[in-house]
Amino acid sequence: MPGSERKKFYGSVTVSERGQIVIPADARKDFNIKTGDKLLIFGDLDQGLAIATFALMQKNIEGTAALFRDIDSHIRPDIQT
Repeated sequence: MPGSERKKFYGSVTVSERGQIVIPADARKDFNIKTGDKLLIFGDLDQGLAIATFALMQKNIEGTAALFRDIDSHIRPDIQT
């Protein structure tokens, strides 16, 4: 399957009494997560939780914004003033 090499299963984790989990070392390495980094936690009550680094989300949002600017330049008529 194309792109499947970009998707991984890193294992399972156990939630501690304090609600903490340990992110597997391979995942920390692949996503360049260092001690003290802040992670964003997203939730969908039907689909579950997602964890992302701020840098990754910022890159995705910037890419999406660029795509919308490109689309906008193709669908809006040029406005001459």
